Amino acid sequence: MTFFGLHFQDLVFYTLALILLYAALNVITTRNPVYAALFLVLAFFTAAGIWLLLEAEFLAITLVLVYVGAVMVLFLFVVMMLDINLDRLREGFWQALPVALPVGGLMAVEMVMIVGVNNFGADKVLAPAAKPADYSNTAALGRVLYTDYLLAFELAAVVLLVAIVAAIALTLRSRKESKPTDANKQVAVKKSDRLRIVKMAAVLEPKAEPTAITEEKK
Repeated sequence: MTFFGLHFQDLVFYTLALILLYAALNVITTRNPVYAALFLVLAFFTAAGIWLLLEAEFLAITLVLVYVGAVMVLFLFVVMMLDINLDRLREGFWQALPVALPVGGLMAVEMVMIVGVNNFGADKVLAPAAKPADYSNTAALGRVLYTDYLLAFELAAVVLLVAIVAAIALTLRSRKESKPTDANKQVAVKKSDRLRIVKMAAVLEPKAEPTAITEEKK
């Protein structure tokens, strides 16, 4: 089945690719951080659709569940709960522009050289071969990950562990503005330490005297 000279699968790919580029550009150009996070969610969904076209179902589901379902929800919660000063956030943008433009241009040239017309296209990238009915994408990925790329997987795990320990150490350091809690004191607290009953004598207000208007009505 062809549409406008393209196969249906190619048409779906180009449509998802255009949506992905649009969402990625809006992530870095929009001024509202909440809108930027929502555009990033759209980018993740479209990238998952492209992975489905490549028959990488496990990676697509992982992208949706982990990044969209957990990481981006956390980002949105933090952005919406914090009182972010957008004017202060944009300070120093023009000072960093002379450095950002050459770096961004160099990255764009590298991506064009790697993913160019000579290395990308329907005639260059072949469609995935047909798989049998009992083929498991997850099993194949796990087999390659824990055999050929075992060292890289272990190094990534060590890097993530160091990042977690560093984040905890930076968060739990003693600061003047922070108020740490002692779990032992919280458990050993008694009712008399937190509750004090104070007896106070009742104060009766004097009765209000009738005004002249009420007297005339009587």
